[in-house]
Amino acid sequence: MTIAQTTAPVGAPIATGLSALERYGKLERPALSYTPEVAEATAPIFEKVKHIIPAIEWPALAPTIHAINQLKKQRNAVILAHNYMTPDIYHGVADIVGDSLQLAIEATRTDAEVIVQCGVHFMAETSKILSPDKTVLIPDMRAGCSLAESITGADVRGLRERNPGIPIITYVNTSADVKAECDICCTSSNALQVVESFGVDKVFLIPDKYLAANVGNKTDVEVLIWDGACEVHERFTAEELRDYRKIEPDVKIIAHPECPPDVVAEADFAGSTAHMIDWVKTRQPEKVMMVTECSMADNVASETPGVNYIRPCNLCPHMKRITLDKILDALLEMKEEVIVDPAVADKARTAVERMINLKI
Repeated sequence: MTIAQTTAPVGAPIATGLSALERYGKLERPALSYTPEVAEATAPIFEKVKHIIPAIEWPALAPTIHAINQLKKQRNAVILAHNYMTPDIYHGVADIVGDSLQLAIEATRTDAEVIVQCGVHFMAETSKILSPDKTVLIPDMRAGCSLAESITGADVRGLRERNPGIPIITYVNTSADVKAECDICCTSSNALQVVESFGVDKVFLIPDKYLAANVGNKTDVEVLIWDGACEVHERFTAEELRDYRKIEPDVKIIAHPECPPDVVAEADFAGSTAHMIDWVKTRQPEKVMMVTECSMADNVASETPGVNYIRPCNLCPHMKRITLDKILDALLEMKEEVIVDPAVADKARTAVERMINLKI
């Protein structure tokens, strides 16, 4: 399979005012056929996902996966895939997988000129903030986030005006505009340490009210909240978890701290997506239920064949906007490009780097 180029060469320098398509040019769409060449090239990938993706579906997926993997080289691109991506993306075309901040940090360490962010919009913004000289694409600009959309930069300015002197910590799951107005960022794994790093008796931890409550339960610092939530994690209930335990008494339940506090209290372990994955790989429980977005269990299951997964399947509709076909289109047509105002990016970068450089 070959891919013909129709206009500007790959590696064209970034020129102010020119779109990514104008800088890089459009590529001709390849013929997506399941040929012996494609079958051979994608066989190692199918070996990873054969327990998750039925063999009958592979001939429909493999040509697009193969084309994307060729295009990455031609575009000098790297594909970042969040843990909530579907297995065909996560195992098929991703170069770097992980949680949102981890992806953005790892992208800064690559020589790629183009970043394709397989996640939601705030993640692509974070990648652009940390790699301002790289072209950042998101396969679907509509891939938003209920949590990130619960607060704006103007809201943060209002909080600061009404509560002078109180540090404002923002979860990384927020827009660049919000990050730019906050003192420091945090992740779900380091939120407690960031809260306590200020050495004060009161802080804001925004926008996730459940993450803030779960952190507040572990510290003497008064953690003030914003009324935001992830529409996936807030649907889980403690009663639901207890019902699963009645059916599967020996199941180990691990939950994300974006879940309500009673759900976290009912779990055997709570942690970030990276910590949840590490817990399963390290402990290798006989049965486990991952109380988070559904696709993550699929992705980890392919790497832990000895573990039986009980799956309460809550899908993120925003993450699921990212598909193989849209990734292919993004690389062919260099769309959709993510732009962050440089003044906003500089302030947001400061908040992110304060967290990265914090000795915790």
